Amino acid sequence: MRTEYCGLVSRQHLQQTVTVCGWVHRRRDHGGVIFIDLRDREGLLQIVYDPDRAACFEQASNLRNEFVVRVTGLVRPRPEGTVNPNLVSGEVEVLATEMEILNPSLTPPFMMDDEKLSETVRLEYRFLDLRRPQMQNNLRLRHKTALAVRNFLDAHGFIDIETPMLTRSTPEGARDYLVPSRVHAGEFFALPQSPQLFKQLLMVAGFDRYYQIVKCFRDEDLRADRQPEFTQIDVETSFMDQKEITALMEELIVSVFKTALGVDLPQPFPRMAYQDAMALYGSDKPDLRVSLTLTELTDVMKSVDFKVFREAAQLEGGRVAALRVPKGGELTRKEIDDYTEFVKIYGAKGLAYVKVNDVAKGVEGLQSPILKFLTPEVVATVLERTGAGNGDLIFFGADKAKIVNEALGALRVKIGHARGLAEAGWRPLWVLDFPMFEWDDEAKRWNAMHHPFTAPADGDENLLESDPGRARAKAHDMVLNGWEIGGGSIRIHRQEVQSRVFQALNIGPEEAQAKFGFLLQALQYGAPPHGGMAFGLDRVVTLMAGAESIRDVIAFPKTQRAQCLLTHAPSAVDEQQLRELHIRLRQPEAKKPA
Repeated sequence: MRTEYCGLVSRQHLQQTVTVCGWVHRRRDHGGVIFIDLRDREGLLQIVYDPDRAACFEQASNLRNEFVVRVTGLVRPRPEGTVNPNLVSGEVEVLATEMEILNPSLTPPFMMDDEKLSETVRLEYRFLDLRRPQMQNNLRLRHKTALAVRNFLDAHGFIDIETPMLTRSTPEGARDYLVPSRVHAGEFFALPQSPQLFKQLLMVAGFDRYYQIVKCFRDEDLRADRQPEFTQIDVETSFMDQKEITALMEELIVSVFKTALGVDLPQPFPRMAYQDAMALYGSDKPDLRVSLTLTELTDVMKSVDFKVFREAAQLEGGRVAALRVPKGGELTRKEIDDYTEFVKIYGAKGLAYVKVNDVAKGVEGLQSPILKFLTPEVVATVLERTGAGNGDLIFFGADKAKIVNEALGALRVKIGHARGLAEAGWRPLWVLDFPMFEWDDEAKRWNAMHHPFTAPADGDENLLESDPGRARAKAHDMVLNGWEIGGGSIRIHRQEVQSRVFQALNIGPEEAQAKFGFLLQALQYGAPPHGGMAFGLDRVVTLMAGAESIRDVIAFPKTQRAQCLLTHAPSAVDEQQLRELHIRLRQPEAKKPA
C-alpha cells in the first residue's frame, strides 16, 4: 500500500513519486492551499494539496485529525524559509496527486502533541496515547534495549529457555497471583514472581548459561517503579564466581546503553558494601549524583538532655544521624516545615535542625530550638563531623535505624535535586555484602533479605544457627541514579546448606519438603556452583527514556490501584465460570470509586 514511511522521506527522494500512509496529525488551510502533516511511526511528512487538482483538493478539505489516509504524490523541496531541521523529512514536501481516505476518525479526546494530559485519560485511551511521538519513541527504545540484551547474551553463549507461567505457590516474598485449577478442584497454580527455581534447575540440568526476557507477577502495593506484571531480564550461569558474574553483567549493561542509547557508562562501576551505603546514604540504592551524605551521631547522643536524641541513641537498633545542607541557611521556615512533612511519609516523627550562622562563635553562632539541650562539646562534635560551615543547615533524624535511614535517605535525594546539588549524567554502582537475613518484628522471625536460595558469604555458614543476623550473603545489586535496576547472587548449590538456611528462616523439614522438595532433591544430583542476576527491563528503559514512571515504557500498564482502565480489568466473571472452577464468592466488598 505504500512505498515509504512518512518520516523517512528525505532529499534523496526528490522528484520521485512516493506513496505514504498514516494519520492526519494537523491540517492547515493557507489561502486556498491545504497542508497536512501526515504521521506514522517514523515521524511527520508535509503533504500539499493544490486546488488545481480539484478531486484531491476536495477530499483534503474534509480531512480531520487522526483520519487514516494513503497519499501518492511528487517529492519536491520545501520553499525557502520553511525548512524544518528537526525532521528527517524537514527539507521536502509531497505534492499530492492521489489520496484515499482509508478510515475516518472521531474527534480524539486529546491532541497527539499535547504534553499536559492526565494519566487517567491517557490510560483510558491508551491506543491513542501510544500514537504520541514520545510513547512511540519509548516503546521503540524498549525494543532496541531488549534486542541489545539478546544479541549480547547470545554472543556470550547464553541460551534462551522458557520457564512455566503456571507453577506452585511459594509465598515467601510478595503475595502470589493465584490461578484456580478446573481439573483439580480446590487447588491453585500461581503466576511466577520470578523464574528463580526453574533457572536453578536448568543449571542442575547442565545448560550452563541461560537467559530469558520474561513476564513476572507480584501482588504487592504499587508505586512509580512497580507493576503487578513486569518484565525481567533473567540470567543464570554455572561455574562462575561472584566477581566473574558481576563483571559480565556490568559488561552487558554497558553494551546495552551504548547500543540502544549511544551512552558510555563510566567504568569500572564502583563497589560499595551494604553497611556503608546505609551509613552514608540511608539507602541500599543510593543516588550518587547527589553528593550529600549522612553523618553518624548515635554515639555522642546517648547522654544528651534532648530526650528524642537520647532515647533513639539508647534504643537497640536505634540511630541518630545528621544531614548537612550546604547553604541550607537560605531555606525559609515554610520550606523547612514542608521537608518535615515529607519525612513523616517515612515514619519520622519530626525533623530537628540547626542553622549555622557563624562557626567561629561556637554555640552562639548557631540557631535552633534544640541547642539548649546539647552541651558545647556535643555541638562541637556535630560541627566537626558534619563539616558544617557558615550558611549551612543541619537536619537531624532520630528513631529506629530503619526509619532514620528511609527518612533522611529520601530527604538527601529530594534536597539534592531541588537545590542543584545533584550532578548530571550516569552514576552506576554495585552494592555488595548484604545481610543474609532481616528481622521481622511482627512475625518474630528472620526473613531472607533477597531470597532463601542465596548462598552465605565465605566463612559465614557457621553463623546460620548461632547468629543469623551477622551472616552476610553473596548477593549483588546494580544501582543506577538511585534506582535498583538489577539484583542477583551466588546460589546455594548444596542440599545441606539449603536445608540449614530454611531452618534459620523457621521453615521446618516438612514445610520445606512440601514447598521446595523438588529443589532439595535436585541439589543432591550433582548441582554445579551457579549464580546469576535479574534486571528490571521496565526500570532500565524508564531511566534511558528519562520517563517519570515505568508506566510510560509499558504498552498497556496497570494503574497504581492495579487496574487496566482500557479494558476495565479486573472484572467480575459469570457464575458458570466460577462453578467450573469450584469457587463460591463471599459477599463482595463495596468498590471504592476509581
